[in-house]
Amino acid sequence: MELKKVVITGGPSTGKTSVIEHLESKGFPCVHELIRSMTLSEKKEAGNTDFSVNPIVSVKDPKKFNQQLLEGRIKQYTDAGNTVGEVVFFDRGIPDVHAYMNCFGQEYDEAFERPCHIYRYDKILLMPPWKEIHVVDNERFESFEEAERVYEYLKSTYEKVGYPITLVPKGSIEERTEFILKQLNLY
Repeated sequence: MELKKVVITGGPSTGKTSVIEHLESKGFPCVHELIRSMTLSEKKEAGNTDFSVNPIVSVKDPKKFNQQLLEGRIKQYTDAGNTVGEVVFFDRGIPDVHAYMNCFGQEYDEAFERPCHIYRYDKILLMPPWKEIHVVDNERFESFEEAERVYEYLKSTYEKVGYPITLVPKGSIEERTEFILKQLNLY
């Protein structure tokens, strides 16, 4: 059986990471989000502790930051090919990079879009904005309104590169995990 590569994505504060961690606790292989560690590293390197918006806007060299993020996501994708099992879950996918760049009005060339067509996932699960769980913290800077905008850009970017989107309904971590596993016939 061929390994299924499944992206769980959404704007900030949608519960993605909590669901990923829950799937991992159930024994499913999961690939974690890179941007949190990259943001902390950038803040340290630049001596900037006051990011007030998304890191791709706040960093010293946004294009370089996004290039490193894209390369990191491609590496995660290729490394995941060695995963044993039926499925591997990704906390965000390669198309998230240029979705965020579009959302925040950053220019990019074809090199940012091409990987979206080369490295393909089997299923895209999108989590909608959820005001009741939205928080701003040291690595998450977007207001709820920005989170809603990010969601729209993620949805349109994945659709533009040819993916059907499955929306994950709001609910408890267990309910959302059960929904995901049923979508993949793993429950």
